[in-house]
Amino acid sequence: MEEVILVNEQDEETGAIEKMEAHRKALLHRAFSIFIFNNKNEMLLQQRAVNKYHSGGLWTNACCSHPKPGELTQTAALRRLKEELGFETQLEKIFDFTYKTSFENSLTEHEFDHVFIGVYNGEINFNKHEVKDICFRSMKEIESDLQSHPNKFTAWFLIAFPMIKKWQHKQAAAVV
Repeated sequence: MEEVILVNEQDEETGAIEKMEAHRKALLHRAFSIFIFNNKNEMLLQQRAVNKYHSGGLWTNACCSHPKPGELTQTAALRRLKEELGFETQLEKIFDFTYKTSFENSLTEHEFDHVFIGVYNGEINFNKHEVKDICFRSMKEIESDLQSHPNKFTAWFLIAFPMIKKWQHKQAAAVV
């Protein structure tokens, strides 16, 4: 049985619950999203495996999941990146956000999402049970795709992508 960490709006732990029950009851729980870029500043996208419990076949950021009870969020992010995409890289937490989205199958994602960023340029041997496909795309290409075909992307990616873009602009402005 896989459990998730229940939290309040300040990300303080309030307990643990079985993952699917948290999604059936729309309970706020801790999650993370990883955004990977290559040296060309292209973002790694993954197409979720069709058999996922929600959002199967949709495109999203490199990796998303939940830390286990007692597991640090950064440790969980590194573990899950290796499990899903088959590689390791340094990750930096850049911000977090909370969102709530319901799906047609009566499940709801209500997550306090910790966002990590990393750089990777090597070979990717992804787990075919978790991931259908991968690609690197420029921010402009992704932005264009989001405008023309938002239904091809996960709900959390639609929320997080503008935040990533804003974060990148702040980083670029700080360098100047």
